[in-house]
Parts: sequence; structure tokens; C-alpha cells
Amino acid sequence: MTTTAEKRASFRRLHERGFFVIPNAWDRGSAKRFAKLGFQAIASTSSGAAWAAGQDDGELALDATLEHLRMLVESTPLPVNADFENGYADEPEKVAANVSLAVGTGIAALSIEDWSGSVMYEKGLAVERMAAARSAIDALDPTVMLVGRNENFRVPGMPASESIARAVAYAEAGADCLFVPFLLDSGAVAELVAAVAPKPVNVVVHDYDDRISRLAALGVRRCSVGGSLARRTWDAFDAAARSLRDHEVAATAPTLSHRKS
Repeated sequence: MTTTAEKRASFRRLHERGFFVIPNAWDRGSAKRFAKLGFQAIASTSSGAAWAAGQDDGELALDATLEHLRMLVESTPLPVNADFENGYADEPEKVAANVSLAVGTGIAALSIEDWSGSVMYEKGLAVERMAAARSAIDALDPTVMLVGRNENFRVPGMPASESIARAVAYAEAGADCLFVPFLLDSGAVAELVAAVAPKPVNVVVHDYDDRISRLAALGVRRCSVGGSLARRTWDAFDAAARSLRDHEVAATAPTLSHRKS
């Protein structure tokens, strides 16, 4: 049986060199299948977890999220990187308290983002929140990784330079890995990698194609898939269910009887 300490140590080693893909699991079955398919680590997905619970993204409460993380950790020998949204709080001290609860689930890493659910936190407050998360982790187990996440896509027109400046500030506040989900321009990605080096960068991909190799060549250390694989799975489910429903309708539709003249 792989211990929590071994999972956390192996996850840190994955970030030291090279490149890996970290798929996002949304239930026990997906977590187990990723392990069987040979992936080296998994992440959770807030949207996928919410959909699996019959809710919309952002509706899963802290207690439900913690239970979801415990389930993923117990389901697989792989390290788990938690999508911990905004830490389920605005104030740094509350973020720290919630991060402590998350670390207690056995995860190997967690991300803290700078989006409140309605607005982007002012940069100074966002940095304080990241530092609070780092302090909470260090008080329990400093081997747990902290991912600093800038939700650039939430603010239309937000320049890449601002996202990169925030990533640098989060790295200085203690983030071990930096994540700007939709920073997609190759030049901007390369600039981000250089700006936070030697700390690793994560990029999310929704198309599983040659772009992944190109990102690796730019120095990106890992690619996650967010909720895209869960969405593809649910889309396939919906298509099959609609087909089933349509065949039921066709089979039970009334037929016209011919009158005898």
C-alpha cells in the first residue's frame, strides 16, 4: 500500500524534470481507471465533481469537496492534486483553515485561485491568500505542493503580462507550481515559464493533440485537462440516453389502424 508520504514525495519528484500529463478524475471509477491506464498522478476537477453530484460547477460546498477528495485519495495509489477553487473563503485566515482541512484528506497538492466566484481578488489580497495557504501547509506537511492559479479567462481582455506578474507574485508567496489556465499563446507561455523558473508551470488542455508536445517543448512541466474529459464523458452519456429515449418514443407511438370499407 502506498503511504501518504510516499505519494507526496513522488508527486514532488514528478515536477523536478521532464513532462507529464495529469488527468482530472471526477469519481472513484475514473480515478481507478486512470491508475490502470498508467498515469502517474491525477487531479480533481471542481466541475466534474459537481456534475457527478448532480450539481453545477461552483455549487459543491466545502464539506462535500473534502469528502470528495478523501474518496479520490482512497481510490487510487496515485498522488492527488486537489482543485480547491478559491479555498472556499475570501479572508486569508479562513483560506488557511480550509487548506488545513484539505491537507488532512491525504492529497499531495492543492490549487488556490484568485477568483472569488464573482470578481478577481485585488493582487495584494490574492498574494496574502496564497501566503496564508503556504503557511497552513507548512504547519502540517511542507511536502504538500501549493499551486498558484490565476483565473485570467474570467476577466475579458486581461493582458498576459498581468497574468504573468500575478504568477510571479504567487511563486514568491510560496506557490510551488504556477497555473494560468487559458494562457495559450506560445510566446506568452514561454514567457511565463521563464518568469517563474525554476518553479514548474501547468497548462490546461481541452484538445488532446500535438499541442501537448508543443507545450512540453516550451518548458511546461505538466498538462491537466480540467473538466474536459468529464464533459466528454457526460456528452457521450447524453447522446446515448437521447438515442435510447428516441427509440422508446418511436416504439410506443400509436399506429393508425386501417378501417374496413
